[in-house]
Amino acid sequence: MRTAGVLRYGLGASGIALMGLGAWLVVTEPDPLGVFVWLAGALVLHDGILAPLVFAVGLLLVARRRRGLLRGALLVAGSVVLVTLPLLVRPGEPPNPSALPLPYGRNLAIVLAAVVVVTGVLIAVRRWRERRQARAAADD
Repeated sequence: MRTAGVLRYGLGASGIALMGLGAWLVVTEPDPLGVFVWLAGALVLHDGILAPLVFAVGLLLVARRRRGLLRGALLVAGSVVLVTLPLLVRPGEPPNPSALPLPYGRNLAIVLAAVVVVTGVLIAVRRWRERRQARAAADD
């Protein structure tokens, strides 16, 4: 068997084992109905809001010349929001006081602004290089 086949079967077996573990944890949960409600909400949120939003942004980026940079910026920004948003929207005090020792809302805004600034600088540098190369080609 080739390495790719071994890897494929190994990953498949790992996935099946993890699904079994997840099913076991749901069954042994004191409130399995709450877990299923959470999963249904996640499904509605993903399929009803997130997926159409990503599709619309993708359609807007198709015609852009620098879509690779924009996709990368959106991926970084989305990942940062995905990590911090659950901590920000959770009601009440965090169970662990060290979970939110800093103002996450402000820091999230700073990180997103940094992503926008870095992306803008990279786009400007690429435009400048292209114009310089076009001028050099026109001079030859």
